[in-house]
Amino acid sequence: MTEWSRWWGGTLCLLAIYAGAWRTLEAGDWPRFRGPNGSGIPADNEPVPTKWSPDQSVQWRTELPGAGVSSPIVIGNRVFVTCYSGYGLNRQEPGNIEDLARHLVCVDRKTGQVLWQKAVGAIMPEDPYTGMGVPAHGYASHTPVSDGKSIYVFFGKSGALAFDMDGNQKWQTTLGAESDPKRWGSASSPILTDDLLVVTAGPESRAVYGLDTKTGKELWKAESSGLGDVWGTPILTEGKDGRTDIVIGAPYEVWGINSATGKLSWFCEAIPSDSYSSSVVLAQNTIFGITGREGGSIAIKAGGYGDISESHVLWSGRDRSRYGTPVVQGNRLYYVNGGIATCLDATTGEEVFRARLEGGADAAPAAADFGFGFGRGRGGDYSSPVLADGKVYYVAESGVTYVLKAGDEFEQLATNRVTENSENFAATPAISSGDLFIRSDKALYCISE
Repeated sequence: MTEWSRWWGGTLCLLAIYAGAWRTLEAGDWPRFRGPNGSGIPADNEPVPTKWSPDQSVQWRTELPGAGVSSPIVIGNRVFVTCYSGYGLNRQEPGNIEDLARHLVCVDRKTGQVLWQKAVGAIMPEDPYTGMGVPAHGYASHTPVSDGKSIYVFFGKSGALAFDMDGNQKWQTTLGAESDPKRWGSASSPILTDDLLVVTAGPESRAVYGLDTKTGKELWKAESSGLGDVWGTPILTEGKDGRTDIVIGAPYEVWGINSATGKLSWFCEAIPSDSYSSSVVLAQNTIFGITGREGGSIAIKAGGYGDISESHVLWSGRDRSRYGTPVVQGNRLYYVNGGIATCLDATTGEEVFRARLEGGADAAPAAADFGFGFGRGRGGDYSSPVLADGKVYYVAESGVTYVLKAGDEFEQLATNRVTENSENFAATPAISSGDLFIRSDKALYCISE
């Protein structure tokens, strides 16, 4: 049982300024990591392309000012993505760590034109570009989040920052300068609930923070030593008495944190792993999680109070998806690990199908050698599947996007690439109003009919 177990006892209708006018976040927006509440499923029902190539349906390619594995987000006619430059782009010659900078880039979704970009110098000391962790993903692993009136980013030891829609910095709040025990670096993405920015600064300070979106002021801080081994992004669930819980997977447990107070609402003994690298997902009032080097899966009824280990676990198993987060639609859960696609019955955890993804890998360009994917093989793919228009989309590190039919039988519909260049793809794609946005370590792409 973790420290938090022992410690226990102690929307889409926001108004926002965009392009000089007030607007509301719409169903087509993809405002955070894996879209609406981290589901991996867009709120709209627009058809999404099935097949493409560098010469077909790739509407534009925009060169980025640096590398990164963070995912793009989409607000109206703008796409936002983060990256880094100046250091840590080549394992043999990483450069001077003092030159490290992170960038927030705003792109016009129709044309791919860069509307603005802001560079933020790194606050030292930073984790060096050594070992097996940091070189595997670099220094821009956190996906931005937006409420429609501001863009919020988390840059690890350089803290959380807010920018308005025109790129003007509103505030910056540092959230610790420690490192995780494994020296793997930082990856959890921020999320929003009402006027609260929730930042999981596990490696930096072993804490989850609740910040005022207007000022960056700390409203609460929830601490636990177990957060040093957390790299997933939280989701939101509705708790008892109308409360909102921030739910995150942690070593050996899943936690629900009251968003109003930062206090632990509930905890559940879960996957027997000393780290949690993927994210949990919510569907039909059930929380699903799969992670662990040795594997582990669980389904937990959302809500409750206190220790819900005996009362709320619906099923558990040994499914393995170390980095990727599953996607759930209806009574089917899909995940990809090591080049193998698996579908589970979401109500029972029983396997529906399991099949190896076909084609693409041998024909794909070789991965660039600057750290991402060195010697990891297919088990090192970082991307998570997303689902739209009755299809599951999964981007491998090689840049191959596999399109599967969402159903009870394995049916691979297409194998696609956006470029013949040598680029690394570790980000989860974004889907907005029928458009698919994919980023590599070098560029951002828009696929559309």
